Amino acid sequence: MVAIFFAGLVAGTVHVITGPDHLAAVAPLALSQRQKSWLLGARWGGGHASGVILVAILAWAFREIFPVEMFSNWCERLVGVMLIGIGLWGLRKMFRFELHAHEHSHQHSQHSHNHSHDHLHEDGPHWHVHAHRTGHHQDPSHAHSHAAVAVGVLHGLAGGSHFLGVLPALAMPTRWAAAVYLLAFGIGTIITMAGYSFAFGSIGSRTQNSGIKFYKYALATCSWAAIVVGGYWLVF
Repeated sequence: MVAIFFAGLVAGTVHVITGPDHLAAVAPLALSQRQKSWLLGARWGGGHASGVILVAILAWAFREIFPVEMFSNWCERLVGVMLIGIGLWGLRKMFRFELHAHEHSHQHSQHSHNHSHDHLHEDGPHWHVHAHRTGHHQDPSHAHSHAAVAVGVLHGLAGGSHFLGVLPALAMPTRWAAAVYLLAFGIGTIITMAGYSFAFGSIGSRTQNSGIKFYKYALATCSWAAIVVGGYWLVF
């Protein structure tokens, strides 16, 4: 049983890192979320594991009557649509950032900032250049979490997950062994995607702090990657 668990863990890890669609789906979301970005990837992994388990249960119980292949093909199309949507969202977020300067006066002896940015002190007015996002400010982490779970579930339902997730589980000698394999597969996907999401969240935080232009380029690259991969899923 230990060997089965280890096999599922490795399969889940390999499945995540070898799927460009997985990475493309989470990268734009993680890049724009500074805090707890790892949780975004973990929720994607949880949604993915749920989708794989659902397909495995349906295939096990209704293998004679349930059209698993047709169902998976439709889920692949939905994954493509959602990837394109995430990419467009990332591009929209990129264009909503802008650089501009404002002028205000203050006294040196009694001056304090409640925000940090680069500025040049001269006699007279002080000029501050910083970046901000237009529109109403709100915490996007809640919406990001729902998007990550939804895309993860669809990825789990799509056909690519069946080769390493569902098919080996169906080949197990007992249902208990299949359950252990699927559990380990889910743990592997959660841990791997959490680490990947944390890495991209750290990159996003550092690039936002070091320079808004570099951050915008990184977000644009990830967003276009999501659109290209999503288009590939729809066409092929």
